[in-house]
Amino acid sequence: MTISGFSFVRNAIFLDYPIAEAIRSVLPLVDEFVVACGDSSDDTTELIRSLDPKVKVIETVWDEGDFVRGRVNAVQTNIALDHCRGDWCIYLQADEVVHEKYLPVIYAACEKYLENREVEGLLFSYKHFWGDYYHYHWTHHWYRREVRVVRNGIGVRSYKSAQGFRVGGRKLRVVHIPAEIYHYGWVRDPLKMRKKKIALDILHHGEREARKRNLPEHIPFDYGTPDHLRLFTGTHPAVMADRIARRDWDWIPETPVRYKHDRLWVRLRSWIEENLLRNRIGEYRSYELLWYDHTLGHLIGKPLEEVRGRCGNGST
Repeated sequence: MTISGFSFVRNAIFLDYPIAEAIRSVLPLVDEFVVACGDSSDDTTELIRSLDPKVKVIETVWDEGDFVRGRVNAVQTNIALDHCRGDWCIYLQADEVVHEKYLPVIYAACEKYLENREVEGLLFSYKHFWGDYYHYHWTHHWYRREVRVVRNGIGVRSYKSAQGFRVGGRKLRVVHIPAEIYHYGWVRDPLKMRKKKIALDILHHGEREARKRNLPEHIPFDYGTPDHLRLFTGTHPAVMADRIARRDWDWIPETPVRYKHDRLWVRLRSWIEENLLRNRIGEYRSYELLWYDHTLGHLIGKPLEEVRGRCGNGST
């Protein structure tokens, strides 16, 4: 069995994306990691090339004609995916990191379902950090799960703004595994967060609208207050240690912006869904769920090499 990793990126240094940490977090798992590196104005491509011999760079030029509703993200994702050679392909966006404790679970799931052609992908839960490394979202409007491992060779395509996949125009049939993606897309210095927000809005709405939405551009992004977020008490992926240690900003307390997660009705609805209904009403799902694999939970934190040895020939 072989596993490829894939991603896309542009201007990661300028926009402070943890792309190096994202790639390094799954290097022990994969045989190769393919990155579609866009035409950056900083040293992002050189950074990616320097990470590891497993990393393969595909240089691309982003077409501004694809800067509509984030379509360029899917285009670049597909370029990287098309260069993958593994039986399975694990996808990480430039701000998504896998905790090392989940690598054995991912490997075991790939091995377990390798010959089961009904399974076209693996579904991961998400932890969305906000403002710093110790607070995360839990309310209804933040997506809970996404497909992050896909079967290669069946015509899988990235969908819309790269939030999900399709094969033949339909949703992938997936198994939910007990593993999480740590999403750090909204954790950086507030000034850098403003730059990232502008770049993100350009991809979805065009430059003129993006500039209008972020005036004045020199004002730091306001994360609001952490009052209605949940406190994270676990451990972060080991590859994030240096980045977390370099954090040099804090919350801005003066007249903070109020976000959707601050609204009482959103928090009440989310609490009811979580504690009483055990489900989300009207949740958007970019996948067809087959089942949740409870049997893999005991592998969390096991040594990856030990799990490889149990699963067959011990190689990826």
